[in-house]
Amino acid sequence: MNKLKGLNFSFKNLNEKNMSFEQVFERIVHFMKQTPNGDFSLMIGTDSQVHKRHTLFITGIVIQNKGKGAWACIREVNVPRKMTNLHERISFETTLSEEIFSMFTQDRKEQLYDIVLPHIYRGASFSIEGHIDIGAGQRNKTRIFVQEMVSRIKSMGAEPKIKPDSFVASAYANRYTK
Repeated sequence: MNKLKGLNFSFKNLNEKNMSFEQVFERIVHFMKQTPNGDFSLMIGTDSQVHKRHTLFITGIVIQNKGKGAWACIREVNVPRKMTNLHERISFETTLSEEIFSMFTQDRKEQLYDIVLPHIYRGASFSIEGHIDIGAGQRNKTRIFVQEMVSRIKSMGAEPKIKPDSFVASAYANRYTK
């Protein structure tokens, strides 16, 4: 992952700018502690858009309490060239998501599990998902990369989601790539 050195580790959302990962983690903990008996999913996904002189990558981090709201933020990475090779772009999207997953150390994941643990017999749950902006459909050009990218997300300890279930990548992050 040396090629990622020096990239922007600043996160933002509609309310806050220039958040560090530590601040993002604090917001997630705060969100979960408000309703510790919730049905939580931590979802991470990246999308990209090739522009005239650069390729913009947006990684979304979303903590959702199903049926009761969510907190989300994005990280922006700008590559100063047109990345027209589809495999390279999909692979880099996955790399950027893997990088965020790696920031959720075992200790941090345990902190999140510990919030819901006392409430599991009252329906509380917590899952971690990796949303990949690819699809397995016959007409989808990215279908040949599904097995590779799904394996990479699984290796990070997350449950992989592809289209149409990968909304953090294909909808949330996508809207910021334009």
